[in-house]
Amino acid sequence: MANATETVLYKREGDYIPRVAAVHDLCGYGKCSLGVAIPVLSAAGCDVCPVPTGLFSSHTAFPGWYMHDTTAILPDYLNAWKGIGVDIDAVYSGFLGAPEQVDIIRGIYETYPHALRVVDPVMADHGKVYPTYTPELCQAMADLAADADILTPNLTEAAIILGEPIGDEWGGVDIDDAEAERIVRALLDKGAKNVVLKGIQRGDGMIRNFVAGRDCEFFEAKNEYLPYMLHGTGDLYASALLAAVMAGRSLAEAATFAGDLTHDAMIVSAKQPDFKNRGVSFELLLGKVTGLL
Repeated sequence: MANATETVLYKREGDYIPRVAAVHDLCGYGKCSLGVAIPVLSAAGCDVCPVPTGLFSSHTAFPGWYMHDTTAILPDYLNAWKGIGVDIDAVYSGFLGAPEQVDIIRGIYETYPHALRVVDPVMADHGKVYPTYTPELCQAMADLAADADILTPNLTEAAIILGEPIGDEWGGVDIDDAEAERIVRALLDKGAKNVVLKGIQRGDGMIRNFVAGRDCEFFEAKNEYLPYMLHGTGDLYASALLAAVMAGRSLAEAATFAGDLTHDAMIVSAKQPDFKNRGVSFELLLGKVTGLL
């Protein structure tokens, strides 16, 4: 079995610019989803092709948010790509607006069978499911997770995918290495080829991300724990991880890079007004992403 530092999932060749279908919602205010994925992946030299799963006025931590479900337009939207010969090198999905969108993503997989499949199962955190997620949508997301080449859940999302109870104990505190590896291996057994389990904290001043795959060993990447929560850090982590993968980095290198970038962005964010509501501020750090090339 290979070491995670040797597991390269995408081989970057010359000046070729890979295309990534980013299947996420678009949020008007509050930095997350496509607002993160597009600039981060673009800085890594990728051509980002958005597939908007919903339109939000702001992220859902703000009161009075508005959502428009785009499910009805997506078949025609994607069929139009077929008519102009669009090719895709990776399919990167995140927040979904309806269970039917999982079937739409599977249709993208069928159209582009060679594309890397990256699933960030954005549906819950700290023991709580997001307000727009029904049980049917959670189950559909869990089914999609089995198709992933790279799956990037937090602990609450991992519990949902595995059909295990969620609660305060899934907030990420005091999960030891053995339990983290059990969860990662169980997700691999469900069908995912590689798993990055995000955001494990133990009260020791560090936050950990664990990596393993069918063909690579268990690996831990860790950073200083910062004592505040920010909206969009999961989106930034997954986007930075994929940015590094598409730049030809190994899975372990990508997990380390993503953790470092997210940590540094949280420090920058804390210097901004209303930062806890505004979301993660990464813009000043995009040069680090460009440095992957």
